Amino acid sequence: MASFNKVILLGNLTRDPEVRSTPGGQSVTALGIATNRTYTAGGRDGQGGEKREEVTFVDVDFWGRTGELIAQYLHKGDPIFIEGRLHFRQWEDKEGGKRSKLSVTGENFQFIGGKREGSGGPPGGGQQQRGSPMRESSGESAPQAGGEMEAGFDEVPF
Repeated sequence: MASFNKVILLGNLTRDPEVRSTPGGQSVTALGIATNRTYTAGGRDGQGGEKREEVTFVDVDFWGRTGELIAQYLHKGDPIFIEGRLHFRQWEDKEGGKRSKLSVTGENFQFIGGKREGSGGPPGGGQQQRGSPMRESSGESAPQAGGEMEAGFDEVPF
């Protein structure tokens, strides 16, 4: 049976990106984004109902140079387009309870919006051409399931 794991998100950063390193020296950037959905509740055929907004908060991790670029140019509130895959983690907390978390491992991103005053670089006016997602330029890639970094992910200090 075939499977497919792809996530596409467009939202705003909920906090400044945070860059950390694994004990092996690999950088990982953690960020959060909020996506909004507006819909009409009640009424018939979408008419006459109450307009509501739903916000979904998503944690995203970028590995390597890609995450470092995000941290360099983007800050809380900035819009971002992300392509990635879902990642489910399970661990045991300090009290022995089982914990789990569904997050996104980012693979590509695109700056959205114009250049900020005095920012000196992207978004909107840097290394990126409109319509093409930014790819990692260093040849690094996000760890794949079963790869060497997968086992060390629990060692990331956050």
